[in-house]
Amino acid sequence: MSRIVVVGAGVVGLSVAHELAVAGHQVRIVAERAASESVSAVAAAIWFPHAVAIDGGVLESGRVTYQRLEELAADPATAVFMRDGLVRVRRDGADLSWTAAVPGYQRTADGVRCTVPVVETGRYLVWLQDRVAALGVTTTVARIRATGPEELVSEVGDPDAVVVAAGIRSGDLLGGDDEIYPIRGQVVRLANPGLTEWFTDDDHPDGLTYVVPRTHDVVCGGTGQVGSWDEEVDAATEEAILRRVRALVPALVGQPVLSRAVGLRPARSARRLERAGRVVTCYGHGGSGFTLSWGDAARVAELIGPA
Repeated sequence: MSRIVVVGAGVVGLSVAHELAVAGHQVRIVAERAASESVSAVAAAIWFPHAVAIDGGVLESGRVTYQRLEELAADPATAVFMRDGLVRVRRDGADLSWTAAVPGYQRTADGVRCTVPVVETGRYLVWLQDRVAALGVTTTVARIRATGPEELVSEVGDPDAVVVAAGIRSGDLLGGDDEIYPIRGQVVRLANPGLTEWFTDDDHPDGLTYVVPRTHDVVCGGTGQVGSWDEEVDAATEEAILRRVRALVPALVGQPVLSRAVGLRPARSARRLERAGRVVTCYGHGGSGFTLSWGDAARVAELIGPA
């Protein structure tokens, strides 16, 4: 049995810990923030590759994750649901390679209509934490101050391997990564008047716009502010989001605000998924953490090998 430390408790870190524990490894999670306080908890969490460089590995991880989430949707306790919706396409030549992972999609005049997994983040992260704990994985919330691979391995107890899945902090822990940067995302959650269909428009002329209904609320967004580290809610930004989504979905007019949040998507020129000695990196997912989580977790397990 190998001793593995996973750094990060967002959806990627938890999924990696799950797959490694299933493979028979002794796994610990160390994270600066609990799952409920991570950027994963802010996400609308619709299956869709967003703000990530798409290559063959990303497409394969997306396909694997789609299938895994579709299986989980059969159990209401997971808070994963298969929902119909529209990806608005405004540009000629838009990259639609992601559709290869989506059964039965339809190209329409407005974009792509399809059925994809939608994850209710709060409930799903609790479910996933419970599953991981049941497999014997322990979780410690603590700040790691390492600034290089060797220091990192030593600080977390000199395990057989360390998986860095710490989102936007990952580069710092490895001594710096000039290619990683934040994309600030702000959302506002409205009461759900009975909506089930989602809508996303990356190229809306007034800014990134999406409407993702969940059981009791609707996640409305958003922003894609490259390079911004601001985690405070901005009132003017919220008003702009509400104007856009209410214009597109009139049923949202008059619905009360239930909550609001900001998260920093951990973007990179390309996601980093590789092994160097005892350190495995798995970060740079942009807005695609949920979309790639299970596929990338399976790849990490392959890189580490059998227990």
